[in-house]
Amino acid sequence: MARGQQKEQAQQKRAEKMQKDQKSGSQKDAQKAGLKIICPICRLPLTNYNCLKEHYGGKHPKADIPGPETFQ
Repeated sequence: MARGQQKEQAQQKRAEKMQKDQKSGSQKDAQKAGLKIICPICRLPLTNYNCLKEHYGGKHPKADIPGPETFQ
């Protein structure tokens, strides 16, 4: 009955792994909390003002960038 013991150990190991994975959870909530600035033109959420400046340079080059005090 060596296989019975191996099977039991494998089940316990898998249960521990599943429990560990459930504790870690998803990072989606943390990611949403980090997106604090929204582009007023296309409504794209961004993390900070420097990202907004880069976004304006690439996506809205003709538009004026609003000041950082607008977003605080």
